[in-house]
Amino acid sequence: MTLKSQLENDLKDGMRSGDETRKTTIRGVIAAIKLAMVEKGGELDDTAVLALIQKEVKSRRESIADAEKAGRPDLITSAMAEIKILEAYLPAQMSEEELKTLTAAAIQEVGATLPTDMGKVMKVLLPKVQGRAANDQVSRMVRSLLENA
Repeated sequence: MTLKSQLENDLKDGMRSGDETRKTTIRGVIAAIKLAMVEKGGELDDTAVLALIQKEVKSRRESIADAEKAGRPDLITSAMAEIKILEAYLPAQMSEEELKTLTAAAIQEVGATLPTDMGKVMKVLLPKVQGRAANDQVSRMVRSLLENA
């Protein structure tokens, strides 16, 4: 079963159970998937769907930061509930130590020594961590290791 069809089945379950948060969250993701399909002009594979879900999680995290600045605990609570629903579709997240080990291996693989080599490292590393670590987190780790090399 593809991730898209799993989302569609879970939407139906959410509608049956009357879980508004689950229903609206999954509906939003399915809408984003359909928009991406129209833009691409074809079906999306599970990797592309995972990337969209990660984008939705990132968007919710940004909303939480904005809600904290505005002093809106109600928005924070709803965004956190949506993140919890979306994270169920993502693979287990990588620990900081695992990411550091993979990053160090990628740096050695490409022979990077300077922060200007960051692009080469990212090109090798991102496919290995796809879906298990946020790109900004990977970028910070690469920058940190290259600056301290």
